[in-house]
Amino acid sequence: HAAVSGWVLDPDRKKMSKSKGNVVTPKGLLDEHGSDGVRYWAASARPGTDTSFDPAQMKVGRRLAIKLLNASRFALLQTEPVGAITEPLDRGMLTALARLVDDATAQMEDYDYARVLERTERFFWSFCDDYLELVKARRYGDFTPEGAASANSAMRVALSVLLRLFAPYLPFVTEEVWSWWQPGSVHRAAWPAGAEVAREISGEDAGAAVVLEQTQAALAEVRRVRSLQKRGSKSVIAAAVLPSACAGLARQDFVAALHIQALSFADVAEPVLTFAEEPTA
Repeated sequence: HAAVSGWVLDPDRKKMSKSKGNVVTPKGLLDEHGSDGVRYWAASARPGTDTSFDPAQMKVGRRLAIKLLNASRFALLQTEPVGAITEPLDRGMLTALARLVDDATAQMEDYDYARVLERTERFFWSFCDDYLELVKARRYGDFTPEGAASANSAMRVALSVLLRLFAPYLPFVTEEVWSWWQPGSVHRAAWPAGAEVAREISGEDAGAAVVLEQTQAALAEVRRVRSLQKRGSKSVIAAAVLPSACAGLARQDFVAALHIQALSFADVAEPVLTFAEEPTA
């Protein structure tokens, strides 16, 4: 097999070359953005296409590496209890991850590595911004030991898979996190398989995947309305009325994550939120 890469272009969209004097030496970039940040930028370029030299993209890569460190710390902070993965959000997240792995494997075999990075990164940010926030209370044991065990186990499965998916792009941060809890090197670990993920929940769970999608969509809408009303993320919502189409969401996790005291569904176009009175100073 052979792959043809494009040129690296300067900010004026001109080919970078020593003869033109518009090249940039890497040491300063590595010091400023880290090896993972620079590699992220390089790996974002698709084969056969030109790519612009873009320090802003390196900053994105550095931010991604730092987020991976922090999310991993959270996932590994509380390793007990563990047990069967039974909760819909956990099963839905792993179903989505299994599908991602299958697609990423096919794309990687087709040398579309930039697309694999793009899709893995999108899943990861959703995992952090939505899933981890939704299951945080349950994971800390606010409900039942079985619920906490389900969240803990699902997080560990997801972390193992995500580290291996990111390893070709963020080699140093993935190796560091892998060393915290796994033997050997992530770069010698087997590439994940969708069947490996699905096996943890006895096969993909399409129903749970729908619950996850509905819960994420409702979460986004409540956040949007809350932001429009200039309320903080910790504001207590005394009553929330959501569109009837959201009725299949993971109620317990949703209510806990958004500090909702009373949740109902009705024929409304968007969430109707009534906030609890904040104590005066």
